[in-house]
Amino acid sequence: MLKRLLRLQRYQKALLIALADTGLVVASLWVAFSLRLGEFYLPNGNQWLLFLAAPLIAIPVFIRLGLYRAVIRYIGHRAMVTVGYANALVALLWSLLPFYINRFLELELFSPRSLPFIFWMVLCISIGGSRQMARWFVSGSFRARRGNHVLIYGAGEAGAQLAMSMAPSAEITVLGFVDDAPELRGQQIAGYPVLGGRDVIGALKLDYENLEVLLAMPSASRQQRRDILNALESEEVAVRTMPSLDQVALGRSDMTELNEIDVTDLLGRAPVEADTQLLGSCITGQQVLVSGAGGSIGSELCRQIIELGPRRLVLVEHAEFALFAIEQDLRKRCVQQQLEVELVPLLGSVLDQPRMLGVMSRFEISTVYHAAAYKHVPLVEQNVLPGVINNVMGTRVMAEAAIAAGVRQMVLVSTDKAVRPTNTMGASKRMAEMVLQGLQQRVAPEQTRFVMVRFGNVLGSSGSVIPLFKRQIAQGGPVTVTHSEITRYFMTIPEAASLVIQAGSMGEGGDLFVLDMGEPVRIADLARRMIRLSGYRVAAPEQGGIDIHYSGLRPGEKLYEELLIGDAVAGTQHPRILVARETAPDDAEMDAALERLRQLADAQDVAGVRQLLLEQVDGFAPQCEIQDWLVVAGRSPKESEE
Repeated sequence: MLKRLLRLQRYQKALLIALADTGLVVASLWVAFSLRLGEFYLPNGNQWLLFLAAPLIAIPVFIRLGLYRAVIRYIGHRAMVTVGYANALVALLWSLLPFYINRFLELELFSPRSLPFIFWMVLCISIGGSRQMARWFVSGSFRARRGNHVLIYGAGEAGAQLAMSMAPSAEITVLGFVDDAPELRGQQIAGYPVLGGRDVIGALKLDYENLEVLLAMPSASRQQRRDILNALESEEVAVRTMPSLDQVALGRSDMTELNEIDVTDLLGRAPVEADTQLLGSCITGQQVLVSGAGGSIGSELCRQIIELGPRRLVLVEHAEFALFAIEQDLRKRCVQQQLEVELVPLLGSVLDQPRMLGVMSRFEISTVYHAAAYKHVPLVEQNVLPGVINNVMGTRVMAEAAIAAGVRQMVLVSTDKAVRPTNTMGASKRMAEMVLQGLQQRVAPEQTRFVMVRFGNVLGSSGSVIPLFKRQIAQGGPVTVTHSEITRYFMTIPEAASLVIQAGSMGEGGDLFVLDMGEPVRIADLARRMIRLSGYRVAAPEQGGIDIHYSGLRPGEKLYEELLIGDAVAGTQHPRILVARETAPDDAEMDAALERLRQLADAQDVAGVRQLLLEQVDGFAPQCEIQDWLVVAGRSPKESEE
């Protein structure tokens, strides 16, 4: 029956409600007379005119005030206020009826003076109550709920809004609120009880196996959120969270939008605060170019750059879809935030020197952020020549084009894997740093400044372990970690992009900046926390958990990363940004090395390229034999196994 009603057309549903309201209005008037007179009232004679006129007055008023446009399933506080206004207007108009009928038709109709007020109160109960009853019935409040049982952590305004948004769902049962404020215990919020503090979650977990906790504290500090997550981790309940207030204010999220736990809350490191003066120094009112604009770091650089007010932003990207995606994203942001930035999306390779020079000259670029690079360690290990040529020669091409076009500063996005590298990718990034260090000896900083920025792993990037762990947990495991003791430095993509921008403003020429990233994180510990906060135990599948599988170090991978080659490091005007004092190569020697690299690449000599890296990059100690597909394909099976 209910399903048939729900399938009716909109006008058919409105007609049914209007018919029901007709009966309720007549019944409400009869109840009002009975209450006023204190007896069971039976109208007689001309009194029936008042009962017939009541729905003739009420239904047009209800239509005019939109009572039949509201969707019953989602009717809320504002709609109920409108019901109250409509009922008051009906009672007022009806109260004038006996006066005019008695005056113009000379019919005696009985209507006590206090009756309209009683009529209004009864109407509010009947008309408003009928809609609430229909809402509860349609939304499944009178039916057995199935699906997840949820607790809302945080009994504030955000939690109440979240509870009301989930009330109509038949797939979710809201058990109530959890809040650490003792004065709220036992109170009712949005119709749900405050069950107590976080100590009640363990007991509820025993009763509801699929219990999920929704963290509704968007204004909480990162430390507060971290403390709560530490407490929830031991309960092995799934946790999701509402977005922060700044994300809501920027229009990036909705208050009722639920996200997976922000992994930055689990890392134990406070975010790096930005210096607003440094951010805009090389961008505001200027022409800026970002290479690799569609990548993880490049795209975030673009998002932050447009908010700093450049006159023009040139996007250079060799992948068509990635360029299209970031351009559409940036144009949407410009409209939303009313930003007047000229966006120039350009397809092209950083190895195309004529095109890069033409782009920088034509658009009068003043700052270049060079984020284009191959960075996936195993893939570069298996494709040595494209990886090294792109990372090293691409940097050289961009730098020479910048010099020729009169670019004031160029900032290279580097990596902690460039420090005493154990893989080809890291060695190629260190050699890219050396290219800029060598060129700075030839070019005065007043002409073009070259700056390099090193940082650790970036959360959420295409090469990060975090998205991989999330997919593996969603699939039921196992979660793969290469080694039980492997550690990494972590930072968020916005932090990394902000650091790159600020470092470009501080550099004096040939500077190599690193971030004080705190203590490194054990990947295995991070995997355990993600499993527990997804509602699972770290255990074998037959024991109802998700297991961690140690797959062994990949080719070129090391247990820990470093940010400095030596100990010579100095502070800067930013408390969390350091500048490394590392030996710079001679420019003439770098020219000779790059010429040799070109010849080896033309000859497809993978072994020669590795030998060149061994000679040029201090501390390069490859952990594996050459893994390049072209070389491995020529080996015998026995040689490949070795």
